[in-house]
Amino acid sequence: MKNLTQTVITLMIFLILLVSIFTGGCLEQSSRLNEKDGTEMIEEVDSDRNTSTGYLKTEAVNLSGFEAENSSLAENYRLDALDIELKSPQYELPLQESDITNYGKFSHKFLTDETALEKLKENGFVVISNPYDSKEDDITAMYNSLENEGQLIFITSDTLLHLYHVQFDDSMSQLEQNKLYDLLWELDKSLLNASVEDYNRASGEEKEAARRNAAYFSVALSLLQPKEEQIKEITDPYGPEAGVYFDPSAKEKYQFEIPEFVKKDVEAELALIEAHQGFELSPIFKYKEDYSQYVPRGHYTHSEILQNYFRAFMWHGRMSMLLKEKLIKSEDPAKDARIQTIQAGLISSQLKDDPDLFKKWDRIYKITAFYVGISDDLGHYEYMEAIESVFGNGSRNFNATTVEKLKVKLAGYRSPEIYGGTGSGAHELILTAEQADQLLEDTKGFRFIGQRFIPDSYLFSRLTGPYTKEYTGNQEHVPFTYTASEYGNNRGFPRGLDAMALMGSERAVYWLGELNDSSYKNYSLRYGELDSEFSNFSAADWNRNLYWSWLYSLQPLLKDYGSGYPTFMQTDAWKDKELSTSLASWTELRHDTILYSKQLYGMDVSLPVFGDKPVGYVEPVPEFYNRLLALTRMTEDGLEELDVLDEDTEGRFESLEIMLERLIEISEKELENEELTEEDKVYISKFGEMILMSASVDEEARKTTLVADVYTEPNDGLVLEEGTGYVDMAIVAYKVPDGRIFLAVGPVMSYYEFKQPIEARLNDEKWREMLEANPPKRSEWGLTYRA
Repeated sequence: MKNLTQTVITLMIFLILLVSIFTGGCLEQSSRLNEKDGTEMIEEVDSDRNTSTGYLKTEAVNLSGFEAENSSLAENYRLDALDIELKSPQYELPLQESDITNYGKFSHKFLTDETALEKLKENGFVVISNPYDSKEDDITAMYNSLENEGQLIFITSDTLLHLYHVQFDDSMSQLEQNKLYDLLWELDKSLLNASVEDYNRASGEEKEAARRNAAYFSVALSLLQPKEEQIKEITDPYGPEAGVYFDPSAKEKYQFEIPEFVKKDVEAELALIEAHQGFELSPIFKYKEDYSQYVPRGHYTHSEILQNYFRAFMWHGRMSMLLKEKLIKSEDPAKDARIQTIQAGLISSQLKDDPDLFKKWDRIYKITAFYVGISDDLGHYEYMEAIESVFGNGSRNFNATTVEKLKVKLAGYRSPEIYGGTGSGAHELILTAEQADQLLEDTKGFRFIGQRFIPDSYLFSRLTGPYTKEYTGNQEHVPFTYTASEYGNNRGFPRGLDAMALMGSERAVYWLGELNDSSYKNYSLRYGELDSEFSNFSAADWNRNLYWSWLYSLQPLLKDYGSGYPTFMQTDAWKDKELSTSLASWTELRHDTILYSKQLYGMDVSLPVFGDKPVGYVEPVPEFYNRLLALTRMTEDGLEELDVLDEDTEGRFESLEIMLERLIEISEKELENEELTEEDKVYISKFGEMILMSASVDEEARKTTLVADVYTEPNDGLVLEEGTGYVDMAIVAYKVPDGRIFLAVGPVMSYYEFKQPIEARLNDEKWREMLEANPPKRSEWGLTYRA
């Protein structure tokens, strides 16, 4: 069976290449927008401007240390220019049944609801519940059903975004399970042994720092270490349990002993992690930590290995060795801050002095940074530079005098930009932007492999909370956004709309106003500042890593489609549908990177002949396909450069690249009102089969029902959840060059945004239970196009 499948895939790839030979076009350079004749020259090669200021730009151009070494990976982003004359044939709205060539046969199957029919007439399209299966969570399934019934197929941007998510998520989870887990174990075990050696030789505060480091790495190893119930012998290497459990040999391989002199602290810390009830005082670090963050979420629930990796990496990403004492709750906070600085100094020295250790740390950091970006907090590079400044090439004696010099040097480095909940007792007292900035300064310190700076969390931090906290509108009309805080004012949660607005969606701006979700004091001022930063980014700024580049790929979907685009795409309702699609894809991005992202507090090869018979329509968004193609190439090339690209993953990325190249060609023809060739029609009709080559991962990985928490509000005890649900069906009316109008259908993603108690952060499994039993309400703006 496996050999047969490989043969079919080989034949299909040959067919695609053969089709490409017959229909391959060329991509021309272009430069302008000509509104008079409706011709749009879409320029996809941006100049490298350097006009913005602030942390976002600094993160892109600061090429010291790790950034300089890693900058070549971002250079794998190569975007071709598109030259398209927009002449898509138009029709009048509202549509009449008599206007639609295939209305009679089509309506009996998909348009039995009067509301759906009215929305179709009004906008030229409508989104309905999936008539094949209202609880379908595989976006590829609908294409096969449509092909089997001979229905006209609408190939959607949602499908391609979900296919990229599947490859992104699968490649990351394979790396974590097969490579990074072992690297992290070896690194932590070596550093535990080094910390014990430091403890045995040192005295005074340096001895206590070494003791706490031994506790720190013992917690990490305890979280990584397989438990008895996580070990199982698997006899079928292709069965459903393959890769889920630890192999029996793991019991001997992953062994270590918690040093007796830290056992009490380690056990206390592990108990809090296991309970994951929220904010508690850390026994080792003496400040409050949000232990609810240690519940495995995202793809990390798929195997026992990934669950352990998640908890250990969350520990390394969140726990900070603070420079200042403000957040520390102990008898002598100043002393504890000194000790934590010594802890960081010892760890950084150990990495500096042992090339093998540094190589392992750098390997983990470099791979994860390619996916998500660099740490928002200080780390090894900054601390080692400061240590060399204080000690030079001499011995490193961390006494009161040298530690004070070290702290002064480190105080000159940047503060984090995103408040990640460290020591959250002080958060309750933050009332002004100045106090919020001070809190970020108070959280400055060393994180071993810190959580990453991501632009959406950054903008959330600037649009909500103390920066814009005071609400000036009518609270009665905003039940979603506002909750009363204990000191009498109203504190707003961010929304996914905020992120989309700052990525260029005027429709998101409209809905923020319509829903009173921009009625904060100083919201307009902060929004203007952020808009200035975001709008000045060059293509290089947007494509510094895969996380940012994914966001960049969404931007063409958020623009206004003017004259020359299909009629249904020029409606406000279509803008709302694309807004929902973009938010669903952003949710998948947050889901896939939930561990690393710093949160603000996925055959028949015969050639039929169609003649003038239509087979369907490709959503004509070539700019989007082009950016997603560049992102896919960047992903494949970057992983190859990092020497972590396996043969199966490479094949799936290459299949997705071929698919996107083909969709660019077909959508260009549609926009230029050209007749599709027989090969084009074959491709559309067989699209369901093509997908199987790009999404050949297990059933769990293909599911659209995903969830990610993106924001924590400790005062209210709530988190903001973003979810994607079951697959919906889009029905669109499109016009072919000979003047006929047809209806075609295709799958689209669904999107949810809601609040959840902090102690009940959702993973995918819990989210699916909620969807089944009591789903939250869908987005307000979806009412314009959903029936």
